[in-house]
Amino acid sequence: MTSSRAVQALLRPDRYPRSSRYDPRWLLDLDMGPNPLWLLEDLARDLGLRPGMKILDLGSGKGATSVFLAREYGARVVAADWWTDPRTAAAVFAEAGVGDRVEAVRAEAHTLPFEEEAFDAIVSIDAFEYFGTADGYLPYLVRFLRPGGRLGIATPGMTREVRELGAVPAHIERVVGWEAMAWHTAEWWRFQWATTGLVTVTSARLQPDGWRDWLLWARAGAEHRGEGSGAADRAVLDMLTEDGGEFLSFALVAATKNS
Repeated sequence: MTSSRAVQALLRPDRYPRSSRYDPRWLLDLDMGPNPLWLLEDLARDLGLRPGMKILDLGSGKGATSVFLAREYGARVVAADWWTDPRTAAAVFAEAGVGDRVEAVRAEAHTLPFEEEAFDAIVSIDAFEYFGTADGYLPYLVRFLRPGGRLGIATPGMTREVRELGAVPAHIERVVGWEAMAWHTAEWWRFQWATTGLVTVTSARLQPDGWRDWLLWARAGAEHRGEGSGAADRAVLDMLTEDGGEFLSFALVAATKNS
């Protein structure tokens, strides 16, 4: 099967060498959000992941990020998601050759079925905005990290807070509506987490060209789906093109649990 030019553009070994080892068509078949391996590879630079770590992949979707954690970092992974059938995810892991290192679990983020201090690290890629913005969520989540454990998220972010702007910008509101209220700046996340005293924030940054990565992914997804691509794809492409990086990016945040 021949890949389109847009799909081939997802191979970027100069910027994302690890992610470029993966067939972009495989990634697009597992699509539940933009460029998850790019986001994870970038975030991992701030996390100090080591072989043998037990990692909770929270909001793991159809499993691409869990495969990546097991293969690239030698981790033992628990892939927890509410929307994906664990049997479907387990089949992905088996086909990718990591079925012995990744366990698929159906779990809702506010009622996690794990023992306290069970994990060396928790990562969440393009999911935390759906469940992690409440003031009380971080104190709940860090119960599952051992002291010194690492927490990292990659989440859609804004260059300025919506509260500061006074409203969700019109071109974003047309596509995602009120959900953009959860797309915070990196500094918002830094303050939110650091104020608890439960973690030390080691990095909180907004990708300067995250919107371009998102646009590349959206173009590839539209071409990959072909005739199945429709108004939703066009709306996202139009939103990103109109934004041009004025407001949209991704926030990457890393922290260490205090003793």
